[in-house]
Amino acid sequence: MKKTIIFLAIAGILATSCNLEDSLTLVPESQITPDSYFRTREDLQLFSNTFYNNLLDKTPYAQESDVFLKMNPSNLIRGGNDRTVPTSGGGWSFTNLRKMNTLLANIDKCDDEEAVKEYTALVKFWRAYYYADMVRKFGDVPWIDHEIGSADEDLYAPRDTRETVLRHMIEDIDEAIANLPGKAAAPQTAYRVNKYTAMMLKAQFCLFEGTFRKYHSSPAPFDNSYTDENGSSNDYKYYLDLAADAAKQLIDSKAYSVHNTGKPASDYVTLFNADNASTDEIILAVNYDANLAITHDCGRDLTNQTAARYGMTKKMVDMYLMSDGSRFTDKPGWNIMPFAEEVSGRDPRLAQTIRTPGYSWKNPGVSNDGPEFDYCQTGYQSIKFVQSYASKCWSTDNSTNDMPVYRFAEALLTYAEAKAELGTLTQDDIDISIKPLRDRVGMPNLNLAEANAHPDPYLSSAETGYPNVDGANKGVILEIRRERAVELFQEGYGRYFDLMRWKAGYCINQPMYGMYIPGAGSYNFGDDSKYTFYVGSTTATGKTYKIYDPAEGVEESGMVYLVDPNTGEYATAGVLDAYKAINRSFDENKHYFYPINEKDLQLNENLKQNPNW
Repeated sequence: MKKTIIFLAIAGILATSCNLEDSLTLVPESQITPDSYFRTREDLQLFSNTFYNNLLDKTPYAQESDVFLKMNPSNLIRGGNDRTVPTSGGGWSFTNLRKMNTLLANIDKCDDEEAVKEYTALVKFWRAYYYADMVRKFGDVPWIDHEIGSADEDLYAPRDTRETVLRHMIEDIDEAIANLPGKAAAPQTAYRVNKYTAMMLKAQFCLFEGTFRKYHSSPAPFDNSYTDENGSSNDYKYYLDLAADAAKQLIDSKAYSVHNTGKPASDYVTLFNADNASTDEIILAVNYDANLAITHDCGRDLTNQTAARYGMTKKMVDMYLMSDGSRFTDKPGWNIMPFAEEVSGRDPRLAQTIRTPGYSWKNPGVSNDGPEFDYCQTGYQSIKFVQSYASKCWSTDNSTNDMPVYRFAEALLTYAEAKAELGTLTQDDIDISIKPLRDRVGMPNLNLAEANAHPDPYLSSAETGYPNVDGANKGVILEIRRERAVELFQEGYGRYFDLMRWKAGYCINQPMYGMYIPGAGSYNFGDDSKYTFYVGSTTATGKTYKIYDPAEGVEESGMVYLVDPNTGEYATAGVLDAYKAINRSFDENKHYFYPINEKDLQLNENLKQNPNW
């Protein structure tokens, strides 16, 4: 797959050491060495460009969670005995960190003082970015901020506490914010890190740490994780304050805004299927370009029977509010509604995220392209990031739309969530954060007093929500989590890590159902989306699915299983149990952290494995 950012990169820098005898040896002009390199702004740029390609996630649309997963879920979702300690790899890698520290160690060879200042700041952004990912996955990790040689003792360093690492990350990101340039001229603004990107990163990892510490009240993974090497520690409020301040700094800069052209039925979805990132809202994006044959496979993954067959779950569909701001799950019979009725009159972002009646793709304005069960396990088929049919995005590696890494919407949601978790959120705060997102799609604003007076039982249920949220701000915290799930669906570092910071891994074990099927019969979801569901036998032709009949008790390959949502029993009418054959078991005692691979544990006896792995 051609998933490479458009940045030139230096193939490698040869680390050399010279003594008196070696100094007599001539070095070919074509050979790059630390002594001959790092001399100009261009050298620094070329060397640092590798970080864009190596570190940015180029497939955010494929991040699995409790509300979006593929036909054959990953071991991260399966858990249980499917999730094991890897022999090697598994995310425990310091290659990119080594390159960052190499650049910092040699950067003063450049005589351009402004370039040194800017690229030092850029590398420190990437180092904070790298460590944010490592802390999310592993918790405590070694902090390394200098070049390491083959005989260096730091190769065998133990893990530093997450408090130590976070303190250094904040030092790095604050320097990046201070010294990185502002917003560049379009279109390059979306493809280069700037000071606002650094603000967004700081807000993101401080929100993660603040909420992680609030909900994981005991130190994790080890007893001293929340204490640095000097015995100092910060509570969750410290990090939430930093998150809110960084997000507010970005908001007040007015460098970015919510993309809104006054078209509530399309402004949201066009952010994701356009060839070029919208520079008003998208802070950083991965650049794709058909002219340079740099493409990705999102369109095929979401529209092709031979691909991953990703689908949204019913739990996610049920989270979307009605267009008047009322809760769908308060409606009588909400859990047994036929598809067309279920998606009618909802938050417009639902119809801009999955196929709903009236969606026109193959023949715009003429055909209705309903959900394809052959392409999507749950029946709720995503259209986010899917380009036009005419572009042939459904074929292998033929999508060319940019992939957002950070957009302004996340800064707004971060600000609201941090303030809500701190207990300092006001209606004015909501008006500058949640309201612009809802204004884009013509939705009513969130009312703080109303949310806290009547917390949503669906979002606090053990079957569908977050039962560990409590306190005076319970209602609004739940509503902000709803807003985050809806607005950032298939984006960012992924909902999976939201669940980890909220200590809500139990959501992985909640039912992952699909569309409600009223029973045997023929259903027309669109011009090419016509299916017959039957019990026993059928004379129907075309696309057919046999329903498992609990009275018969006979299971066959390709059979669909329907669950009565009121009883939880298999029936001939109910919600699709699309993942019946997939055992899922999130272990609260170990799955909040990734394991360190066996090879690295053997090479470094000072490393300790995460608990219970």
